[in-house]
Amino acid sequence: MTLPPAPAAPRARWAILPAAVTIGVYVIALWLIEGVDTVMGGDLDGSGILPWRLDGAWGILWAPLLHAGWAHLAANTLPALVLGFLALAVDYGKGLGATAIIWLGTGITVWVVGGVGTNHLGASGLVFGWLTYVILRGLFNRRIMQILIGVVVAVLYGAILWGVMPGQPGVSWQSHLAGAVFGALAAVWLRERRSDPARPVRP
Repeated sequence: MTLPPAPAAPRARWAILPAAVTIGVYVIALWLIEGVDTVMGGDLDGSGILPWRLDGAWGILWAPLLHAGWAHLAANTLPALVLGFLALAVDYGKGLGATAIIWLGTGITVWVVGGVGTNHLGASGLVFGWLTYVILRGLFNRRIMQILIGVVVAVLYGAILWGVMPGQPGVSWQSHLAGAVFGALAAVWLRERRSDPARPVRP
């Protein structure tokens, strides 16, 4: 009787160039949009997430593209470049899937719990989601390289997770918390599936 090895999960498909181009285009778009917003006197900022308003639900799509000024955008730029690239580079398809989960999940959650009369905008929810996704992805995939990347990212950026706590005026902690939660969920939902062990084969 022999036991053939169980098929392993397919290895992640590294996509360094597509990841770099995609996240580069995204960040360039953020700066261009903020430039347009400045020329328009900040009119675009009204397109953020406005909780419990039907017209504010459009912000679920637009909020990660808008910022409340250049300082806000500058603070998000480097983390978005680094974490967005790492989320996409290891497995481009799953990275895009994780981004969609974080983007929409965070937006919908903030629209529900963000507080009436508030306006939520900025890429920070996406940044927090990429952070937890990159940290946890390797643990669920059981890939050494992904785990090492997650450890390095946790050391470099883990401290920003304090931003999920309420109390900072003008900061959408709801976006931070929702982003972190949906990033973790994306790591679970998009983990590599391994086939069941092969049955014994009798000669």
